[in-house]
Amino acid sequence: MGKSCLRPITFLSHHPPPARPRPLSTGTTGTATNISDEIISLCSEGRLKEAFETHKSNIWTDPTLFSHLLQSCIRTRSARPARQLHSIIVTSGCSSDKFVSNHLLNTYSKLGELDTALQLFDVMPRRNFMSGNILINGYVQCGDLANARKVFDEMPERNIASWNAMVAGLTQFEFNEEGLGLFTEMHFSGLKPDEYTLGSLLRGCSGLKSLKAGRQVHAYVMKSGFELSLVVGSSLAHMYMKSGSLGEGERVIKAMPVCNVIACNTLIAGRAQNGCSEGALEQYSIMKMAGFRPDKITFASVLSSCSELATLGQGQQIHAEAVKAGANSSVSVISTLVSMYSRCGCLDDSVKAFLEYEHDDIVVLSSMMSAYGFHGRGQEAIDLFMRMERQGVEANDVTFLSLLYACSHCGLKDKGIEFFDLMIHKYGLEPRLEHHTCVVDLLGRSGCLDEAEALIRSMPIKADKVIWKTLLSACKIHKSADTAKRIAEEVLRLDPHDSASFVLLSNIHASAKRWQDVSDVRKAMKERRVKKEPGVSWLEVKNKVHQFCMADNSHPQLTEIHRYLKELTSEMKLWGYLPDTDSVLHDMNLEDKEDNLAHHSEKLAIAFALLNLPECIPIRVMKNLRVCSDCHVAIKYISEIKNREIVLRDASRFHHFKNGVCSCGDYW
Repeated sequence: MGKSCLRPITFLSHHPPPARPRPLSTGTTGTATNISDEIISLCSEGRLKEAFETHKSNIWTDPTLFSHLLQSCIRTRSARPARQLHSIIVTSGCSSDKFVSNHLLNTYSKLGELDTALQLFDVMPRRNFMSGNILINGYVQCGDLANARKVFDEMPERNIASWNAMVAGLTQFEFNEEGLGLFTEMHFSGLKPDEYTLGSLLRGCSGLKSLKAGRQVHAYVMKSGFELSLVVGSSLAHMYMKSGSLGEGERVIKAMPVCNVIACNTLIAGRAQNGCSEGALEQYSIMKMAGFRPDKITFASVLSSCSELATLGQGQQIHAEAVKAGANSSVSVISTLVSMYSRCGCLDDSVKAFLEYEHDDIVVLSSMMSAYGFHGRGQEAIDLFMRMERQGVEANDVTFLSLLYACSHCGLKDKGIEFFDLMIHKYGLEPRLEHHTCVVDLLGRSGCLDEAEALIRSMPIKADKVIWKTLLSACKIHKSADTAKRIAEEVLRLDPHDSASFVLLSNIHASAKRWQDVSDVRKAMKERRVKKEPGVSWLEVKNKVHQFCMADNSHPQLTEIHRYLKELTSEMKLWGYLPDTDSVLHDMNLEDKEDNLAHHSEKLAIAFALLNLPECIPIRVMKNLRVCSDCHVAIKYISEIKNREIVLRDASRFHHFKNGVCSCGDYW
């Protein structure tokens, strides 16, 4: 044992122990049960010193009482008192007690002092399954899977908890194939899995998004009689939903004998992850009506749904409910709040939520960087990263993804390349496909199309259609028709029915007035039965979402909106607005082109907002596609003429229009 475990005692005093332990006295000091209950009570309240001082004479006669004191150290994250108790345990001669030694080992492991835990483990005269399991869990908790596996492999014998700890550790850190492989070893060793093994196994299937493996495990669950277990049932449902099979997941939940908060959370999260945000919010209402109390997991999922729908009013209400429930201090809730307010166009509220969290957590910091990038505030994202580095907060791959995204949307090409190199060479992080996609976007937007294409063809990861479509979008920005045709072929080779690629290619040819090529692309779309995704814009007014589409005449105020837009366009022209007819990608006369531009969905939404919202309220519009150049110019004029703040979220970023200027600086 190293000296660090035998430090002087500063506030816990002790007397020399008797020669040999005696049975606990039940005289004037009370019964053994009462004493144990009192120590437990004091320790649960964090009154460790009082618990020790009051019952130190009893502790010498019943060493098991040390366990409550050590548990209190874990609960209060108190390493110094733990070392002092260790000193007393050694002095009292109780360190040879297997029960006490394991509790001491567990304390050091839970407090993250693995070097000390390992020293103690090495000198323990009597080890058992529990000793090895504690050390494995300690290493897993610190993310050191190599040493966890070393302890596991060196154990002379293992029980079910040993296998569970190792399988859980591997799947927790997304070594899912290794986790499934270890389960196979366990199965052949003759041990039968319990519900915790199956839960970890299903988490591995979820990570791999492997429905085939998941269904095999489901069959094993049915055969083993665990189909009624709430733990296994929730894990099964989560596996199906994470793998994209929402229906099968919901059927598993409905077949469970009882519903609890975990089941509700699984259902809400599954709907949110599968793009059924309205369904997630509906299930949240049902959960509350059923009398279940939402927790931090619930709030993170429903706030994420509000983020996707951009329903600010509902998001604010759920934020208030999270505060009332005391869940607003959770990292997952704070980071989701930052994202929700950002995606609803309220960057100031994102900053406020971020500043209210007093700790430097990498998840929250990365969320704030992403919010800055989404709103075109690249320099603020960079400043936040520099602050992280000064404070010694270790950046991860998500941090760099947020940073690269921010740089690409602000034209900070050199800075973005610098951070990409920093990520690899200083932090030793392996870039994922998403990082390469950000760099391609960075290069493409900057006009370096050949360099971006060369990066895709030389990267060690197999390219997907997203990275090729990113470059294709850059070809549209820079009107490079020949390169676009080559890149579109790469996308359509991977997905022959990708409508966005056909549309982008058609638009690029139309911009170059290559109408025969446009006709050929549209003919190919027709032959493959590919339909263009219509442009849709929506906004929230008085907690109701209003949706607009160019060809949709269902809105009750549409006649009034069209009349108002006609008047507004005339007023804009007096201010110098000229419709950008190049944005109309059809071969038609000038008058028809102008009429086409006047009815784009974002203009309809903004006209509706001007008619229905008070002047003091900012207009927040969301759109599923990228805003066209004509609408971008028109909204700048509208913001100046009507003296209104207009916030538009398109497919890639936010645009804040005020006094005739957009926050993107016309770079999007």
